[in-house]
Amino acid sequence: MLAVFDLDGTLTRGDTLSRYLGAYLTRHPARLLQLVRVLPVLAHFAAGRADRGALKAAWIAAVLGGRSRAELEAWTAQCVPHLIAQGLRHDALAALEGHRRAGDALVLLSASPDLYVPAIGRALGFNETVCSGLEWDRDRLTGRLATPNRRGAEKARCLEALRLRYPHLPVTAYANAASDLEHLRLADRAVLVNGRWCARRQAARSNIARVRWR
Repeated sequence: MLAVFDLDGTLTRGDTLSRYLGAYLTRHPARLLQLVRVLPVLAHFAAGRADRGALKAAWIAAVLGGRSRAELEAWTAQCVPHLIAQGLRHDALAALEGHRRAGDALVLLSASPDLYVPAIGRALGFNETVCSGLEWDRDRLTGRLATPNRRGAEKARCLEALRLRYPHLPVTAYANAASDLEHLRLADRAVLVNGRWCARRQAARSNIARVRWR
């Protein structure tokens, strides 16, 4: 079996990017001044003229733009153990361990960026990580997306690509948001984790299992 897990809100209790960037700002408060650069993109997003990928890139660029690869690798090495120790759902870890014991192939599929998602995947024993890629200018982070934002239809495309690479394995997928329903519907077995009311209602219409994880 191929077991595909979403990260934010599924494995974790909250949004990992906001924790990653927020903790960095706490350590580097001078970067708070850069947040003014996000306001135009935020206004465009509110007006429907910018998508979530553009907003994500703006936040990352404002907080981390221009930082070196070595500095951000060191920051990730600090953040990931703390997130794993305090931010994961116990039931998610149990489900992950069940798949591991069964010998299933494990894939972490997330819209969060490759600054830290691969490190989480390695720490949790995933065989593969698929996430949003960020652009670098030589050794410096620009903050712009180098791949599509792995959300919604793009996440479904990623799942279809995984099916092609694991053609003989049935797919079980876990995710938490209404935007995840598109790729959940492609799985042989789909589980909506801690979904909101609207997502649960849509999942029920598609015969997708709904669970509450602690």
